[in-house]
Parts: sequence; C-alpha cells; structure tokens
Amino acid sequence: MNDHMRDDDINHHSTSLKTPLTADAFVKSDEEKIDLIEGHFQGIMETLGLDLEDDSLKGTAHRVAKMYVTETFAGLHPDRKPALNTFDNSYQYSEMLVEKDIVIYSTCEHHFMPIIGRAHIAYMSNDRVIGLSKMNRIVDYYAKRPQVQERLTRQVASALIEALGTNDIAVVISAKHLCVNARGIRDRDSSTVTAEYNGRFKENESLRQEFLRYIEMETDHGDT
Repeated sequence: MNDHMRDDDINHHSTSLKTPLTADAFVKSDEEKIDLIEGHFQGIMETLGLDLEDDSLKGTAHRVAKMYVTETFAGLHPDRKPALNTFDNSYQYSEMLVEKDIVIYSTCEHHFMPIIGRAHIAYMSNDRVIGLSKMNRIVDYYAKRPQVQERLTRQVASALIEALGTNDIAVVISAKHLCVNARGIRDRDSSTVTAEYNGRFKENESLRQEFLRYIEMETDHGDT
C-alpha cells in the first residue's frame, strides 16, 4: 500500500459475494489454528509491552485464539453452515413472511472491530417454507466471519434463495460499526443500513414498502 495513503482513503467496497479465502484455508485443524493464533497474539501483546506473566494476562492469548476459531470466526468453515431444510407449504400460505430483529454480532474485516445490529428477512413462499430458526441460524453463520455489511446482506439473501427455490427474498440489515463509533471519527450515533431485494421485492415498490412497514411495526417481545 502507498505509504501516503491514509486509512480513510481505502476503498472499502466488496465486489464479490464470496468471503475472500486462500485455497488452503481449511487444511489446518481447529486445534492447529488455535495454537498458531495464540503464538501470534502473544507476540502482539509482547510488542505492546504487556507483562504476560501477570495473572490477568497469562491466559489471554489462548482465550483470544480459541474465541476466534470456535466463535467469532466460526462461520468461515463451510462444515458449520446450518442445514436449511424446507417443507411443503401444505397450509398454502401465500402472503409475505417476515422474520425481523435478528440480532447480529459480526466483525469488520478492515479493523477487526465489532459490527452489532439487526437483520430483517422476508420471503414470498411458492411451494416451500423454511423453519423460522433457520433464518436466524443462517444470519449468524455468515455474520461469524470478517465481514463487510454489503456482502453479509447479499450472502444471507443468496442462501435463502437457494434453499427456498424462489427469488422473492428481501433482506435489510441495520448495524453499528465500532470502527466508526469507537475509533477514527468516533461518531457514536451513526449506523449503516443495507438492503438486498430480489424477485417481486425488486420489481414491486408497494411490496417493498409493505416489508419496511412490517420492520417498523411494534411487536410484542414477550417482556414481563
């Protein structure tokens, strides 16, 4: 990178639906990756001048490495992709189905800082329906990797199109990026909204507006 190029000048747009991975990304086992990351992170801590003999810090490198592999970036491995089983639409439901306020915890791939937000999904069934929890699981799977929000939105939509066999899919994500909120400009209140409309949602303005009204609708979350 040009030494004179400021961080804010970097083009942060992602042009591919696929997360950029090397050809040998899954050759190493989880245990091997944890061992390697632990050593690398320990080096970072030592470079920062931290005393790794301190009781509070001595296990940090291992904890971070394990968290990266088994939690934060667990969605990188294709074996962890949830099975999106669908069912016959035996009750002939033909209206829009919306799953809203799906909580997202992801990681910005530019600064490895958290992305926190919510996803809203809608689809129009033809002859197949999907379990509600499956939509939450597919969002969680793609969120658990270094991400840009645009790609995450498209990946969720693409997975549901494939599973349901219909293009009538809409996905909207609203999220806060801590790389903006907690560093750099430190704009605590800004958030980012992305949308992916396909099929009838792309063609029909009134259908899109109906979906957006459902997102804004107050719903009972079962609080007591």
